[in-house]
Amino acid sequence: MPSPESTPIERLVGRLEVEALDRDLFLGNEARGEGRLFGGFVAAQATVAAGRTVEGSHLHSLHAYFLRPGSYGQAIRYVVDRIRDGRTYTTRRVVALQGGEAIFNLSASFTRPEDGISHQDTMPDVPRPEECPDWEDLREERMGVRGGMSAIEVRACEPDEEFRPGVTRVARRRIWMRPRGGMPDDPILHAAMFVYSSDRMLLSTAGLPHGLVMGRMKSASLDHAMHLHRPERFEGWILYDAESPAAHGARGLTRGAMYSQAGILIASVTQEGLIRHPKP
Repeated sequence: MPSPESTPIERLVGRLEVEALDRDLFLGNEARGEGRLFGGFVAAQATVAAGRTVEGSHLHSLHAYFLRPGSYGQAIRYVVDRIRDGRTYTTRRVVALQGGEAIFNLSASFTRPEDGISHQDTMPDVPRPEECPDWEDLREERMGVRGGMSAIEVRACEPDEEFRPGVTRVARRRIWMRPRGGMPDDPILHAAMFVYSSDRMLLSTAGLPHGLVMGRMKSASLDHAMHLHRPERFEGWILYDAESPAAHGARGLTRGAMYSQAGILIASVTQEGLIRHPKP
């Protein structure tokens, strides 16, 4: 468990680590927060649990379902099923349990390095991170809410679009993010940080055409898929570009792409979430 004197990123990474209780049974550190447990935290811990049963391979894809809301201040157990250990690809299934009930289910695939074809989309043209305002400052200015220093610094590429309830907009948001401090030299923790970060701003992007913003709508992640195209490190500025192509039946679909500041496409993300208008 991280010490109180550690940096925000060190505390977050420490909480994402899991304790091996048995060969395929892990206990996660308790998350800290209020309200419903952040889904990215559970997904990241499940990723670490799966990764601790794999050697010589890196995470390249995951598919997950959020089954029940999780709670803060309560430990989570992760049961890993070793589906397949192949020469190139390794598959794991992880079930997260809290209070004796399954809250999250993850299928993850790992691969060994291999030469082959390579291409990618071009990174969108956006302002540089130093030209963009801090997301926490915007939230305090427009909603009167200020969080503590988070482990991940976020800067909004389109600040005029942030925190404007009731105003309909195009369903696209782009942010820069980077860790507040250094990361340990552990590939699975870097992968877990990408997973953790990928669960932010997706549902709020799907709410933009309807004038809905986070804190002013009822929402919950239903499923989450992510493809890590290369074993990059979670360091420096990373551009997260998200857009929502469709929503229907109180469900919104959002796609995201993560780029390094050098323009390398690191990861692709897809999530469907429940989105409802708040009751009066």
